[in-house]
Amino acid sequence: MKTIKETIHAQGIEIGIYTTDFENEFISLTDIARYRSSDPRITIHSWLRSRDIVEFLGLWECLHNPSFKRSEFDTFKSDAGTNAFTFSIKNWNEQLCGKGIITKSGRYGGGIFAHSDIALEFASWLSPEFKLYIIKDYKRLKSDENSRLSLNWNLNRELTKLNYKIHTDAIKDNLILPELTPQQKSFVYADEADLLNVALFGKTAKEWREENPKAKGNIRDFASISQLLVLANLESYNAILIDQEIEQGKRLEMLRKTAIKQLTTIRGLESPLSSLPNNSLGIEEDK
Repeated sequence: MKTIKETIHAQGIEIGIYTTDFENEFISLTDIARYRSSDPRITIHSWLRSRDIVEFLGLWECLHNPSFKRSEFDTFKSDAGTNAFTFSIKNWNEQLCGKGIITKSGRYGGGIFAHSDIALEFASWLSPEFKLYIIKDYKRLKSDENSRLSLNWNLNRELTKLNYKIHTDAIKDNLILPELTPQQKSFVYADEADLLNVALFGKTAKEWREENPKAKGNIRDFASISQLLVLANLESYNAILIDQEIEQGKRLEMLRKTAIKQLTTIRGLESPLSSLPNNSLGIEEDK
């Protein structure tokens, strides 16, 4: 996954954030600590020496990390809070398989990072007032991000609807016979729509509904931005193939290859949108 980097601001301090999945953000403890200290590392490790904080980190890992070694953690925390105890992030990650707090190298953007849940706990320990400023700008960042993603999703959904008219016109002109009943005509349209679903998502609309009986909407309502973009392209491409009188089985093969190729290309683009999950509806590359 491509790393997406952002910055929030709190009382004049820039605080780095990064994510790879748009769900779990890691915030720089190093930047947060600069609010109180010229040596952030000492401040962070002072915080990590507390037994209460070690137990908090352990609970967070138990709730969010199936790989966390709980039995080893009991031994790790036994010395927490004593004068001899030193929290080792390296041991936390390598010996206990922790993932909530990490170190990142690099001249620009390096330092100690923690999941947003943990980072805000550190900010609260440092300064409740400063924490509120961090939360305020963090919410602003999330609001802007959600607006951008929602706008792009809706634009691609509308583009798909426009191309749908091109698609249905090609079906009407080439596949709908005059003698067909209205019910038979509806079947032809639905059959071609499902052809695109199978090409892109690997399943029909009916199969998706059976797998998601409680979902409101259809398979395309749950598509990612990347999938909607490819779907719009497939509709136009299938209309051309229909005009060329290529039989359905061959068209499915050609559409499937096109879908895989385009999704692979989109994943490689240097854009935050390309890091959205394209596999949310089960598309798999043919072997």
